[in-house]
Amino acid sequence: MGLFGGMMGNASGVDPQAAAKEFGRLLAQGEQIHAAYQLIRDSLIFTDRRLILVDKQGVTGRKIEYHSYPYRSITHFSVETAGTFDLDAELKFWVSSMPEPVSHQFGKGVDVYEVQALLSTFVAR
Repeated sequence: MGLFGGMMGNASGVDPQAAAKEFGRLLAQGEQIHAAYQLIRDSLIFTDRRLILVDKQGVTGRKIEYHSYPYRSITHFSVETAGTFDLDAELKFWVSSMPEPVSHQFGKGVDVYEVQALLSTFVAR
């Protein structure tokens, strides 16, 4: 992913095995990563049990906040594809305890239909 795309908040795909090496200690026993996306410092990780958002904070990024959303708490979601002038695709999902959606943008290198399929598979169980 280019630096400009990362600065604009666009996520790009990451190999699930590389994500498992970096974030393996966050996973429960037997939990597997199915897909991962990386911003410059932040990450979105889709496991077979939950969606994990990794928020690196501060100048150095040493302070990290991990948000874990079990799929059963996601009430609904939307995916917006990129357009002619708007080159970003967007994911929004609503959690039962939050009135406002959580939102993330994806660069044109990410197949937003794959993201939608992942959520459909896990949320609609």
